Amino acid sequence: MARDAGEVRRVEVGFSGGQVISMRLSEKAYEELRKAAQNGRAWYDAETTDGVVAVNLAQVVFVKLESSEHRVGFSGL
Repeated sequence: MARDAGEVRRVEVGFSGGQVISMRLSEKAYEELRKAAQNGRAWYDAETTDGVVAVNLAQVVFVKLESSEHRVGFSGL
């Protein structure tokens, strides 16, 4: 599962209709999701840190990977 496969990053998947799901994926699981989204129009099982999420790739309109930059606290206000 994704828990054992390196650094975990937050990934958002947006669907036609406006819904967005946020998942925590390993780099490998993210790359596999991207490839599946680019090549397929079927269901895909994404292995997240919390379990498996079935994604209907025919409805996906974007996949967003969080930046590696982490922010803590206020932005100087």
